[in-house]
Amino acid sequence: MTIRTAALALVLLSAATLAIATPKVTKKVPPEYPAEAVRKNISSGSVRAKLTIAADGKVADVEVVEAEPKRVFDRAAVEALKEWRFEPSGDKQTHEVKLTFRNDD
Repeated sequence: MTIRTAALALVLLSAATLAIATPKVTKKVPPEYPAEAVRKNISSGSVRAKLTIAADGKVADVEVVEAEPKRVFDRAAVEALKEWRFEPSGDKQTHEVKLTFRNDD
């Protein structure tokens, strides 16, 4: 394999990776705003999570990747995301989502 052929193969592999469709959400459950955040006067935050989606479209696992502030919104995000549903793909897949929390009261 020449360097040029190897480079072309790498480009095609990258394009194939990017072509993987984002899973389609069929059911979204909004997270509840935690009472702890209200007590601590925390008016907003966010959680970025990695979802493992089973072949049937159910969320099999949720892993918090990043949270701001830390450990305030994690539980609410995980509980809500476990209730989300996606269009079945026939394969297990992963997907990242970011939930933003805002208390306007």
